[in-house]
Amino acid sequence: MADSQKDQEAVQIRARTDADVPECAALLRKVYALDGYPVEGVADAEGWMYPAGLMAAFVAGETGGLLGHAAVCEPNGDAAVEMLVAQTGAAESEIAVLARLFVGPKARGRGVGRMLAEAALAYAAGKRLRAVFDVMEKDRTAIGMYERMGCVLLGRTLHHVTDGRTIPALCYAAPGAVDPTA
Repeated sequence: MADSQKDQEAVQIRARTDADVPECAALLRKVYALDGYPVEGVADAEGWMYPAGLMAAFVAGETGGLLGHAAVCEPNGDAAVEMLVAQTGAAESEIAVLARLFVGPKARGRGVGRMLAEAALAYAAGKRLRAVFDVMEKDRTAIGMYERMGCVLLGRTLHHVTDGRTIPALCYAAPGAVDPTA
């Protein structure tokens, strides 16, 4: 068995609990120091784990601690939602948003991000929801992962940060979200 496959088998994806949030926040601070994600900063890292409309959250972990996080939220003025509605005629009530996906520095290159994304997208699909999300253009590794997963580029937008900055972003739909009959 290849080392990367062993690595993935050691990783467990599960529903996040409130008890996980402090460790997730600590991990997020490390991610921010390395990547500048999230662009809003981490002044309230624990609060950031509870976005508006949170439907579900997942963590990746192994013996020794948590490795990453992903969430699924209801639409909340998201550009990706607007694009999917415009391109497909889907109702907002048929859409979920993949959010708050991050992987700690020590777990990178092991497929953890993909495993978390797949868990979140499977959750949305299980609820018969089409999943969308945005990703900052600067986050090339994440963009590559989503494209390898077969996610569909919906368009470009600007992410507006509370401090007045705008960050170029790409909006994607999960595989099958644009044409759910495909």
